[in-house]
Amino acid sequence: MTEPEKNGKTPHSLTLENRHIVKATGVARVDSFDEETVIAYTDYGQLVIKGQKLKISELNMDTGKLSVEGEVVSMTYVAGREDQGGFFARLFR
Repeated sequence: MTEPEKNGKTPHSLTLENRHIVKATGVARVDSFDEETVIAYTDYGQLVIKGQKLKISELNMDTGKLSVEGEVVSMTYVAGREDQGGFFARLFR
């Protein structure tokens, strides 16, 4: 796997090619996937890829590389539990 950055996080990149191929580095694990959703975890949060006819074409946990092919509709990061805290959580601190 790649060397951690100074902040202790593994470097992560995300590339989308023609809304058909997603390439990600710094992936720690993939928890679930089907033709409509791929859920992967990075040091920067949970990555949710949504689309149609999605398939994982490459998954290498040694290097942290993930490639997903299909019609990509959205890519979203969800912060980890320690990072959660929307408007009301910040308001009541």
